Amino acid sequence: MATPMTTPPSKAGTKGVPREHRRQQMLEAATKEFGTRGYAAASLPAIAARVGVTKTLLHQYLGTKEDLYVACLVPVGERLLDAIRTAMGPDGTAPHTPLRVLHGIFTALEGQREAWFVLYDTTLPPGGEAARRASEYWSAIDRLAAGGTAELLRAAGSTDPLDADALKYVWRDLVATLVRWWVKHPEQSPEAMTQRCSRLFAAAATLTSDGG
Repeated sequence: MATPMTTPPSKAGTKGVPREHRRQQMLEAATKEFGTRGYAAASLPAIAARVGVTKTLLHQYLGTKEDLYVACLVPVGERLLDAIRTAMGPDGTAPHTPLRVLHGIFTALEGQREAWFVLYDTTLPPGGEAARRASEYWSAIDRLAAGGTAELLRAAGSTDPLDADALKYVWRDLVATLVRWWVKHPEQSPEAMTQRCSRLFAAAATLTSDGG
């Protein structure tokens, strides 16, 4: 999970705010709360305070804590899936696919980086709707990763399914680590992060070549 960050409550208030805009304010505040504190520690009163509304009004708009989490999760999950699919191209063989995928992820999260930790929240109560919906997104992203890493290996001459499975796990952990680092460096734009990843990949390739 991300290291909790202190964010001052919003003073936006609600008087004269259109209903849909007010709902969006609540979702943005909830995404920040879930993303920085995790589902288990997230507080509905704290989310309400960020927007300047009451907990009762928050319930009226978005239901229970789990309902609110799902309402935050779905746009994040859809945005990331769309970014990854676009980066990979229709057959998963677009040029420079790993860097394209990373750039797509960074771009999709820009302005709301903590949303990554909403999707990959390890504190969700097992067996509930929140865990089920999150698992669906994890599985969909894993399937894309599996297809992409298998294609990379095929291009390199390997058709070993265990190689592909191992590389999928390496890629998944690498992406998570890079996003965590990026969250701690807010001055880094998506473009700067993509360039940094390109340099890191080039250095890693050199090390592998020297060691081979």
